[in-house]
Amino acid sequence: MKLPGRDAIARQPDEHLATAQVRLPRRVVDRPIRQVGKRLLLALLVLVVTALTVWFDREGYHDSAGGGVDLLDSFYYATVTLSTTGYGDITPAGDGARLINILVITPLRVLFLIILVGTTLEVLTERTREEFRQNRWRAALRDHTVVIGFGTKGRSAIQTVCATGLGKDQVVVVDPSVKAVDAATADGYAGVVGDATRSDVLRRAEAHRARQIIIATQRDDTAVLVTLTARQINRGAKIVAAVREEENAPLLRQSGADAVITSASAAGRLLGLSVLSPSAGVVMEDLIQQGTGLDMVERPVIKAEVGRTVRETEDLVVSVVRGHRVLGYDDPSIGTLQLTDRLITIVRASSGTRVTPDLRRFTQD
Repeated sequence: MKLPGRDAIARQPDEHLATAQVRLPRRVVDRPIRQVGKRLLLALLVLVVTALTVWFDREGYHDSAGGGVDLLDSFYYATVTLSTTGYGDITPAGDGARLINILVITPLRVLFLIILVGTTLEVLTERTREEFRQNRWRAALRDHTVVIGFGTKGRSAIQTVCATGLGKDQVVVVDPSVKAVDAATADGYAGVVGDATRSDVLRRAEAHRARQIIIATQRDDTAVLVTLTARQINRGAKIVAAVREEENAPLLRQSGADAVITSASAAGRLLGLSVLSPSAGVVMEDLIQQGTGLDMVERPVIKAEVGRTVRETEDLVVSVVRGHRVLGYDDPSIGTLQLTDRLITIVRASSGTRVTPDLRRFTQD
């Protein structure tokens, strides 16, 4: 299948496409109507406190219209004073009233004005706070996992890596859809809105400092371009990509992917296995779903295992990783285990304990 070039993909319209924006998980805040209600109640409280302060010291105030200052006059004075209108018909005449105006009513006036312009101040404060959070987030982000695409494949990949102990703060999602990134941040992951085929978008996700990059895009041609871009800015990261068509898998490997998963073929093989043996299909589904039942994990060879054969280990070993080769447990070329080897074993997910290769003991457990 001939894949279109980078320019052809860039010209394709996408109503969800946006510039690179970093979005961090947010704590739950009140809805706007509740925030406005709280401000109104606080402003009313300030008005009442000011009016009562004036009324308790009403003998120290002079009304140019004649007569004393009653409760209505106190609220009137508080209103025109807090709003800085200041008609001057009611004024503090006594020393005590003037001192209270300096020490009490003037701070209340400032507080009242802050409440009135609270929306503008909140926007400025929120921008400053968000910028500070992003700078701190970038400074602390190291050896994280970048997931390109937050569709079904991307979500499942994140759930799997997080089930192995990876924290949500170590996952960054990149997707051109604003809704997808909002869903990711709602789940507790940091997100970047943008086209992952562009290096500046990947740099926003700190992909140049990532330990591993998972590419789960909807299109194979997009996956190729993302892989090329990711490998260009990060030579040492482990890149795993998913493709729909098996014929595109070699192209992904040539582009720099360390591992390529053919989603359609993998699903088809699992379907065929389930037809031949439904129980075997259930076991395979359990193995690839981390955190439940049995898990397949990769670990280094320990010193006590060096010089032993695969069958002499205490774990249920299914493969040996030697260099860039993956050897089956019964491959005669393995010989004895080396310290640089890595073992792919099966363990119990609930406790992380080993599964012994002794089938009789396994069935008894």
